[in-house]
Order: sequence, then structure tokens, then C-alpha cells
Amino acid sequence: MRTLHSIAGGDVAVKWNLRLVAAQRGIWKATELQRRLAEGGLVVSAGKMSGLWSKTPASIKLDDLDVICSVLGCDVGDLLEPEPPRRAAMTNETAARKV
Repeated sequence: MRTLHSIAGGDVAVKWNLRLVAAQRGIWKATELQRRLAEGGLVVSAGKMSGLWSKTPASIKLDDLDVICSVLGCDVGDLLEPEPPRRAAMTNETAARKV
């Protein structure tokens, strides 16, 4: 999961679902997606593909995201899923003060 900064100034946590979306389309290996992306006009190095496949990228170009979505037949929202805000866990001391 990665935290993005919104235009409004707050932070938004997002989940990167590339592997899930690819698997839903029968693509089980990063090399297969890499080949399809190249056919779609996006040449990705093995190292960059490994990073996209195994973790949430720190950044991604919108043009690259557009090609990924086109190749996978999905929307940006399928790949970048907003996470609900997490509430801070109450400590025993905080809970006692609320009583």
C-alpha cells in the first residue's frame, strides 16, 4: 500500500492491484505482461517490470498507466484502489479517559 497526496492536501492510501487485475485476465507472469505491454507500445525493462509486478510503484507516468489499462482492458480505478482511512487504535489509557 502506498500513500498519495491529494490535491486537497490530505493523504490517500491506495492499493496497487496489477497482479490481481492481470490474473483476472489470464496473465500469471510478469514476463507475459511485459510482452503484451511491448506490443501495446510500452517497452518496460525487466527491472522496472519486476517492481511494477511485485510492489506498489512510488510513481508512474500517466501515459504508462494508460497503456497498462489498455492492454489489460481495465480502468485506472481497477489498478489503484483507494483504501479506507485507518482509525488510530485506541490505547488503554485513551479508552480509560473516554469512560
